[in-house]
Amino acid sequence: MSKLIEYIVAIAVCSPLFFFILAVVFRLLDNSTSIFLDHDILVDSTYVSRDFIKEQIVSTEDIKLKKELKRALLYRKLHNLFIVLAVLSLPPVIITCFLIYMS
Repeated sequence: MSKLIEYIVAIAVCSPLFFFILAVVFRLLDNSTSIFLDHDILVDSTYVSRDFIKEQIVSTEDIKLKKELKRALLYRKLHNLFIVLAVLSLPPVIITCFLIYMS
């Protein structure tokens, strides 16, 4: 039984890091600034707001651009989801490790 607890603790300790790595991957896949620059749309920041992306999706008629922007928006949502999961999974891991090693 103690081996099982050790495996669970090892997985639990790694889960926030795993979620964070996934968040970083999706942030790197979100290349919305590059998409805008490729289509001659000037942006003033490397982080384009979600509202601006949605505005461009509605206003453009280029199907390829719409598809790329929708994908960038999906990557941004997944990035936010995994950041939230990483933050939410950290306190239970700390509490669990504290309780297991103190008992």
